Amino acid sequence: MKTLPYKYTKHNADTLTPIGIYENLYGRKKFLLESSIQHEEKGKYSFIGADPYQELKGSQDATTIVNHQNETSVNRREPALNVFQNEFPEVDMTLPFPFFGGAVGYIGYDAIRSYENIGGALPDDIDMPDIHLMLYQNIIIYDHSDESVYLVATNLNRQPEHALDERLESLKKALIPFPTADVSAGENIEFNPEMDKQQFMRNVETAKDHITRGEIYQVVLSQRMEADMQGDPFLFYRKLRKANPSPYMFYIDFEDYVVLGASPESLIQTNGRDIMTNPIAGTRPRGSTKDEDKTLRSELLTDKKEISEHDMLVDLSCDDFARVCEADSVTIPTYMKVENYQHVMHMVSEVRGKLAESYTSIDALIACLPAGTVSGSPRTQAMRLINDLEDAERGVYGGGVGYISFNYNLNMALAIRSLIVKDNHAYLQTGAGIVNDSDPEAEYNETLHKAKSLMAIKDYDVTHQA
Repeated sequence: MKTLPYKYTKHNADTLTPIGIYENLYGRKKFLLESSIQHEEKGKYSFIGADPYQELKGSQDATTIVNHQNETSVNRREPALNVFQNEFPEVDMTLPFPFFGGAVGYIGYDAIRSYENIGGALPDDIDMPDIHLMLYQNIIIYDHSDESVYLVATNLNRQPEHALDERLESLKKALIPFPTADVSAGENIEFNPEMDKQQFMRNVETAKDHITRGEIYQVVLSQRMEADMQGDPFLFYRKLRKANPSPYMFYIDFEDYVVLGASPESLIQTNGRDIMTNPIAGTRPRGSTKDEDKTLRSELLTDKKEISEHDMLVDLSCDDFARVCEADSVTIPTYMKVENYQHVMHMVSEVRGKLAESYTSIDALIACLPAGTVSGSPRTQAMRLINDLEDAERGVYGGGVGYISFNYNLNMALAIRSLIVKDNHAYLQTGAGIVNDSDPEAEYNETLHKAKSLMAIKDYDVTHQA
């Protein structure tokens, strides 16, 4: 394993914010990865970058690598994550930060088609790759614990030191207090479900038939909603992060489209050989008082249906980890902990394991795709039913959004409570877990409720079909 040189500098940032740094950073294809201050234990850093030196885009078994340094591209006839491991091998690099350069982007739900037969291909209505990763060698890291900023330049091409200094000076220009736009401004946006209510309810009945026959235990059916969006998507993101502060918040400008969101859930996180995921199942709205919160929390922890679904997802995560971890290393250090968010409370567990020497963190990522939270159990059978009942690819929804560091440490948020903005259209997707006693209309309303939770922002709404 080769060693990758780097250089970084530290700066005071008590007058700066990640939002201001992002807006002040010059360059193309910028990104911002954050964790809310309420969830600092999930990540005390924000990461900002621009101008990727390479990109990797893949759908099915066709992958393209674009080199922005010499403006060339190469096509490969193999899955994108396989290409990533071959073209960008793990390097030896130790820094006090979980991410200091590497790939940023998304792994879509349909990436699993390269590894499992879940049925015939569906239409790609939004026209986006299944996987899109952009690679960065210059990163700005905002440390919320002491309000400092680190500028990091990795030396991929063994440049002389003065070249690294020039890159760091270029990043430093973003460290100027920047007057951001008024977040209260914005357009009125209305999201419309793409699926007819009656069709969704028929899909629920079909799923229940499969459950009754014992073919599956649970399946997550989803629907997409669409709106016209003429304004700045970053303004929408700023409103979202205020309305729904979450452990995993992201804004990635791929230039042809934007992926943004505020997810409560990790798909997978790795640190060296240690891997972790935190399955979430079981939700209640927040109460208006502490006593109401306490009552709702007690309700949640004694709801047999919620507990059964939660246990199913925890078991699935343990099974996923067992495929790539050392024997007997998979543990559940946190089980059914209730975590409070701005508008809801969730029942959360944590599954950990130690990666076997014959596997990489990319292998672990593949083993977890897609999360049971957005597919069902048994997962393969549930995905095949989803493929039969839903009329388009899910795209980013249900996959992962985050980073893969040069040393293969990775952190991927589950792509829920997220938004795609492309060609002045915004798309969001929400799902409902279907079990034997599900009420079709209640499950349809659940998808609307989740969308409204995401859209708990002034000037944004979701239409309701009677």
